[in-house]
Amino acid sequence: MTTTSTPSSPLRPPRPFGRALCAMVTPFTESYELDLPAAQKLAAHLVDNGCDGLVLNGTTGESPTTSDEEKTALVRAVVEAVGDRAAVVTGVGSASTAHTVALARAAERAGADGLLVVTPYYSRPPQAAVEAHFRTVADATTLPVMLYDIPGRTGTRIEVATMLRLAEHERIVAVKDCAYDLLGSTKVIGRTSLAYYSGSEELNLPLYAVGGAGHVSTVANVAPRELRAALDAYDAGAPAEAARLNQLTIPLTELMMASGLPGAVTAKALLGYPVRAPLQAAGPEEVARLRAARARLNAG
Repeated sequence: MTTTSTPSSPLRPPRPFGRALCAMVTPFTESYELDLPAAQKLAAHLVDNGCDGLVLNGTTGESPTTSDEEKTALVRAVVEAVGDRAAVVTGVGSASTAHTVALARAAERAGADGLLVVTPYYSRPPQAAVEAHFRTVADATTLPVMLYDIPGRTGTRIEVATMLRLAEHERIVAVKDCAYDLLGSTKVIGRTSLAYYSGSEELNLPLYAVGGAGHVSTVANVAPRELRAALDAYDAGAPAEAARLNQLTIPLTELMMASGLPGAVTAKALLGYPVRAPLQAAGPEEVARLRAARARLNAG
C-alpha cells in the first residue's frame, strides 16, 4: 500500500496510516510455530471490520520471542492478505541501532508501508543518543517512521524537546503514544505535524479530542468496529455519542489491559491462539471474564 495522508486541518494533522489501527497479535500453532495462514485470515478480518492499518511485530505481536526471519515472513504474508486496503506498519525496534537498521531494511524489502521504532531499551541512552538512533533508522530506508514512546517498558522517555527536533525529519511522521503525558503530547501536536496515535485505549478519545490522529490498539484485535465507532462519532460532530461509545468499551479494555495480564495474553485468550514463553496462557477464570465482557460489548 502506498501510504497517503488525509488532509490536515487546524486541529487535525495528517493521518499517514489512517485512524483506526490494530496492534495485531502474531498467531502461533499449537506447537508454537508461526501460523501464517491464521495471520492472513486475522488480518483480512480486521480490515473487513474497520481497521485502516495493522501494526505487526510490536508488543502485542510478541516481538521479543519471534526471530528476524519470522518477522519478515509475517510482513510478507499480511501484505499479501490485505493488499492496498490497509497500511501495514511493522515493529523493527531493538536495543541495538545496527540491528534496528537491519530489521528496517528487511521490512522495506518485504513490502511494509511503515516502520514502528521503539526507543532503545535497557541501556537507557540519554536524549542525544535517542535522537541519533531514530535519525539513523529513519535515514536507512525510504519508509515513513512511527516513533514508539513507551517509557514504562523501555525505561527512557522521548522528551518533548527531542520529539520537536525529530519532527523536522521528513520521514518521521507519527508517534505511537504510550507515555501517559497528555500535556506533553498536546504540546507536540500543537507545534508539529506529527500524527499522534494513542497506544493506551483509555486515552484513545482524549488524545483524539486534542488533535490526535487515531489509535493503535490491542483491544482492536477483538473489537475493531467498537473502537472505531467512537472516532467516527467524534468526526461526525457528536462528541457526546463518542463519549458514550467509548464508555461501552471500557470494561473490556480494563480486563484486557489493566488486569495484571499482558495484552497479548488477553487478546489471544479471546482469539484462541497460544502465546510463547515467557508469557503464559490466561487461566479458565480469566478467559470466562474476558468472554463475558466481550459479549456484553457486542450486545451493547
